[in-house]
Amino acid sequence: MRAVFLAYKAVFKSSEQVVGLLTGLIARLMFFLNDVPVGAGFRSLGIPSLIVTRRGSFSVGRRFRINNGRRFNVIGRQQPCIFFVEGALRIGDDVGLSGVAIVCVHAVEIADGTIIGGNCVIYDTDFHSLRTNDRNHPTLDMRRAKYAKVSIGRNVFIGAHSTVLKGVKIGDNSVIGACSVVTKEIPSNEIWAGNPAKFIRRI
Repeated sequence: MRAVFLAYKAVFKSSEQVVGLLTGLIARLMFFLNDVPVGAGFRSLGIPSLIVTRRGSFSVGRRFRINNGRRFNVIGRQQPCIFFVEGALRIGDDVGLSGVAIVCVHAVEIADGTIIGGNCVIYDTDFHSLRTNDRNHPTLDMRRAKYAKVSIGRNVFIGAHSTVLKGVKIGDNSVIGACSVVTKEIPSNEIWAGNPAKFIRRI
């Protein structure tokens, strides 16, 4: 029985390595075909979802790491990383994302060394107008939806299942607790958590 267990583990580990290698190559091709330059050390486990429109621009720095789907970084509610880019999305060096969705219609910046946990979402837009009459007209609805730049500083850690909304600026070295909803600026070197996120303490 022990031999069967060890054989299974060896096959499983080997298959994970092969899948990781193949999906990484596919992800690199996807970034290339969407004209997204990636720096040295790019690693993708699993296949992301990537849409860059003709108006969008997307660049990533060195050692960019992403985990996608149910096989990688298993924490529950797995999804691939999703990038919808119609504005300017800039990601620095040594950034890691797991199942993160970023919708960028205006501007999103993520600085060096930041880690964003499983199933977080970052939106720089409201998607819809707040006026009822506008929402009955899709074109008008989209045109009047508010948007504002999102800026995430260096060495930030954002816990799993958190939401970062338009206009938010998170200072360097700050930590966002899991399942938080961030609606306003967070200074550097602070811990915030909750819905809406509130100050917990200085680091």
